[in-house]
Amino acid sequence: METKQLDSFKLVGISIRTSNQENRAAQDIPALWQRFMGENIAHKIPNKVGETVYCAYTEYEGDHNQPYTTLIGCPVANLDEVPAGMKGIEVPAGQYEHFAPKGKLSDGIIINQWFKIWETDLDRTYQTDFEVYGEKASDPNAAEVDIFVGVQAG
Repeated sequence: METKQLDSFKLVGISIRTSNQENRAAQDIPALWQRFMGENIAHKIPNKVGETVYCAYTEYEGDHNQPYTTLIGCPVANLDEVPAGMKGIEVPAGQYEHFAPKGKLSDGIIINQWFKIWETDLDRTYQTDFEVYGEKASDPNAAEVDIFVGVQAG
């Protein structure tokens, strides 16, 4: 775990409103990934600045137990052109705790890391948190995914 200061950036992708209550997110988020991959959403995003895929968690109604929006998409130069059925967000600049789980994606390395994060006493902002699926995550059997959790400055 290490704290990093990040600049703001913009994402466009598909999203769903979900919650960690009653196992909803465990059903909603995999379904969103399936749609993202199955409909080749990444190729339909205009003004992309790279092929890296992000999964962002934003619009929290409170803490991680309250409803929030999950967006799977790609970084873009601007939010001038957001296709119908997609959503654009700006990830705020700020301090983020960085986690980098490694292993088989099918072993649940991402959700298991989130379980650990939820048990920490991090002073979270609950603005936007995100996962980065870049080149290091391309092999699902030996993936490394960067997770950034927004925390209060100081």
